[in-house]
Amino acid sequence: MDIKHELETRVKKLEDLIETKGIGSKQLEKAKKTQHYLNITVLGLTVAAVVGIAAWLSAGDE
Repeated sequence: MDIKHELETRVKKLEDLIETKGIGSKQLEKAKKTQHYLNITVLGLTVAAVVGIAAWLSAGDE
């Protein structure tokens, strides 16, 4: 089991190196940032929509 763990660790380090220094690493980083900002935007719009609908429904009750 110790050899298996050692090999997994080395493979993980190699994968991380390729991810940070390999071909397309800059594009991958840009894509991750874009996805992060897109997720934040979608979350903000969802919250705004829920608040807006709640305000609209509560104003309709009056």
